[in-house]
Formats: sequence, C-alpha cells, structure tokens
Amino acid sequence: MKFVQPIRDPQKLDAMKKYLYFKNIRDFIMFFVGINTGFRISDILPLTVRDVKGTHITITEKKTKKVKSVLIRKSLRKALDAYIKDKADFEYLFPSRKRKRGKAYPITPNMAYKIIRGAAKELNLEEIGTHSMRKTFGYRLYLETKDIALLMDHFNHSEEKVTLRYVGLLQDTLDDALEDFEL
Repeated sequence: MKFVQPIRDPQKLDAMKKYLYFKNIRDFIMFFVGINTGFRISDILPLTVRDVKGTHITITEKKTKKVKSVLIRKSLRKALDAYIKDKADFEYLFPSRKRKRGKAYPITPNMAYKIIRGAAKELNLEEIGTHSMRKTFGYRLYLETKDIALLMDHFNHSEEKVTLRYVGLLQDTLDDALEDFEL
C-alpha cells in the first residue's frame, strides 16, 4: 500500500474542491465531508441523508468500533443542505449507479479511491488517495489549533509523534530544517 500525503497547499486544496464540484457534485460532497470530518472513507461512504441532517455527523468507526461525532460547520452545512434538498432520509449520500437486485448501495472504497486519484492526477497532485482527506483534516486542524491532544484523540493515536508523522508535520519540520542546511 502506498503512503499518501495531506493536501498541504490551500490553493491546491481549493483547486481539488473546484475540480470535483464541477465534475460531479456527489464526488465533491464526499471529498468535502472527508476533509471536514477526518473520518475514514469506510465510515463516510455508508452515510445516509438522515445522518447529516443534524448539527453533527456521528458514526461508529468500522475499524475501532468507537463512536465519533463531528460538528457540521457552516460551509459543510450549506453544501450538504443544497445536495440533500430533494433526497429522502434513507438514501445514501454517495450512491453507486449500480444496483444489486434493485437495491441501492453506496459507491465502493475502490471507486472512491479512483475518483480522488483521478482528480489528483488532473491537478498534478502526487501521493494523494482517499486517506489524504483524513490527513488533510488533521494537518489543517493542527495548523489552526496546535492542539495535538485533540488530534490524537480524534485519530485514536497514543503518541504525539505518530500523529505528527501521520498528518505530515514531521516531514515538514525536517524539510524546513534542511532547507538552508549545507555541508
């Protein structure tokens, strides 16, 4: 499995959002939910309209079985409200076009990966995958708050170093230190 990075550059993040918005609104909402919640793709894809109607998105993580709840902030609320306007509560947010025995299903994690990788390729972004959404959330939240304990709890990490490496900040610190270092 390839190691992916967060999208560090705000302009590149905006370009990714714009690209997905104009290509497919479902894919944009998936990306927007990912970068605003820090949830894993396996926890995002099964979301239904009902799950995003309140003030928070609450999930039980598939990987850890822990309950996580994230506030739906203004920009995400606005995007979600427009997207779900004509949808029923039981509908998946990210439905596949394919049906099994007439029943709707969400897109697969593999399809979500192809969507994100395709957009990244169009924008010449490397080392980007579905997990980049989670890492981008962590990277941006840390830069904003400098609260490593909050991120450690959200990501279920037991050590600061693990979290800093996970969101790409250890690499950034090393790169900054070496930039003017010459032997």
